[in-house]
Amino acid sequence: MPEIKIALIGIGNCASAFLQGLSYYEKATKPEDFIGLRNPTLAGYTSNNIKIVAAFDVDERKVGLDLSEAIYAKPNNAPKFSQVPKTGVKVCKGPLLDGVGESTKDIIQVSDKEDVAVAQILKDFGTEIVINLLPSGAIKATEYYARQALVAGCAFINTTPNFIASDPIWASDFSHANLPLVGDDLIDQIGSTALHKTLLKLLSDSGVKISETYQLDVGGGTESVDTLERTRETKRTIKTKSVASAIPYKTQIVAGSTDYVDFLQNKRDSYFYINGVYFCNTPLKIDIKFQTVDAPNAGSVLLDIVRAVKVALTKKHSGAIYPICAYGFKHPPELSTIVDTEEEFKHYTNT
Repeated sequence: MPEIKIALIGIGNCASAFLQGLSYYEKATKPEDFIGLRNPTLAGYTSNNIKIVAAFDVDERKVGLDLSEAIYAKPNNAPKFSQVPKTGVKVCKGPLLDGVGESTKDIIQVSDKEDVAVAQILKDFGTEIVINLLPSGAIKATEYYARQALVAGCAFINTTPNFIASDPIWASDFSHANLPLVGDDLIDQIGSTALHKTLLKLLSDSGVKISETYQLDVGGGTESVDTLERTRETKRTIKTKSVASAIPYKTQIVAGSTDYVDFLQNKRDSYFYINGVYFCNTPLKIDIKFQTVDAPNAGSVLLDIVRAVKVALTKKHSGAIYPICAYGFKHPPELSTIVDTEEEFKHYTNT
């Protein structure tokens, strides 16, 4: 199978986990070696087909380094679980724009190097897919890189909650350019939103009437700081709408990020509360605490998304690719049920 050439925008914790994952599964030969991957092979592609050809960041501790070194540079605090060999890809200095907020200006050390010509670099290295891994609050920077992808003739994956794939104007721009677009706000492999939706669907399908429920997240990574300052309400809106789609009736739902705790490092604690009634109006209450490590949680889904976008490129599909958006993102252009989403994604990638 041919290579899938990608560029990474923002070399933070998610980029670190993604690159480590490519290295980790490169050595896999037996079925048990692929534990942690939802789809070891997708449309004939494995993780070995994915090649990173370009990378962009603004932190002076990363700019100019080989990507294999930059992923471990501060302020990244994702765990190291795989030794990544030299990639030959140097991290380029992209434009700052709104990539750093007030709450992270003392955490990020902005490089004084000159900004590169992003679109030209994407073209020079034959990039097919651009993956936006910028902080949630970087709205202008996200739009800038989406525009550079268009100029360079690349598909665009928006992992942030900024509205790109779910914005009809952006979707139209990518459609007219004959390029695929997917997003917005990447779903974790086993994230709090997915778990919450699964619990609610299970209870609802079993005849439980849910009267109120909440999901509150506390994190320790840089993204948690940025979310609290700049995108708390956006994230809450997206998560609440996503959770609400799991049950066929309206009820009281709150879901979103609530606080930052530095000593959690790259871990995330999620708290769930569900209140309802079942047989003969008998009360039911559920309280759960769920802890994950943030960065690796994005890896498996992102691997699927990259390969699926390659399928879209091969099929010459353009604009917002609905089956991929619904499968991998909390805020797709159209929400769908968990069952329908799975079936539509499998059909899209298998035909």
